[in-house]
Amino acid sequence: MRPRAAALASAAALLLAVTGTLGAAPGADVPLPERMADTGGGTQLITARAARTGSTSGTVTWWDRRGGRWVKSGSSGARFGAKGLAEGGSREQGTNTTPTGLFRLPYAFGIAAKPSGTDYSYRRVTKDSWWCQDNKSRAYNRWTQPRPGDCRAAESEHLIAYDPQYAHALVIGFNYDRPVRGRGAGIFLHVNGSGATAGCVSVPREAMGRILRWAEQGRRPHMAIGTESGPTAVTRY
Repeated sequence: MRPRAAALASAAALLLAVTGTLGAAPGADVPLPERMADTGGGTQLITARAARTGSTSGTVTWWDRRGGRWVKSGSSGARFGAKGLAEGGSREQGTNTTPTGLFRLPYAFGIAAKPSGTDYSYRRVTKDSWWCQDNKSRAYNRWTQPRPGDCRAAESEHLIAYDPQYAHALVIGFNYDRPVRGRGAGIFLHVNGSGATAGCVSVPREAMGRILRWAEQGRRPHMAIGTESGPTAVTRY
């Protein structure tokens, strides 16, 4: 959530939406996932949409695949990065932008106890829990407990210090499976703080609890982040 400095890398490009965005047209009356070329292959999906790349707020919606169709299960207002959104493959660390794309959701975590009824793998934050964002560390873009010697505290997040944001959260798999230094680290779906994020997506605490109780890891939920209009092509990573 607190990204740092430079160096870009390319990513595999697979258009998710017909328009290259998570847009409303064509077929605005058709559920959004039905208009997407790729939803991750599971039967649950979270979409996060902003009006434009420069927007700092928008909507998060969660969907279930039932009877061969996508059905809306819930929705909430959402916040994005203080500098808006940026295409995931060309995003730079330290820009306060939320990466667009389709991402898996490796696990949930939180300072608070796992919400009752939550099926997802859940890690409880302690005073020794850190998220390493040090580009020079072997633990880059990983939860560490305790923080390793090659991961500087000034280049990391001490997770327990982020309350209420990390009361409950889901790891968004941006730059996660094969981390590229300089692209960004620590991108989560988490509880709202006082304003826009440093690159994450946030929702009210009540909505975050609902999402965690809804999500079923065995149904392989993914999260798609994009815009309703504009040049950003939403790609799969």
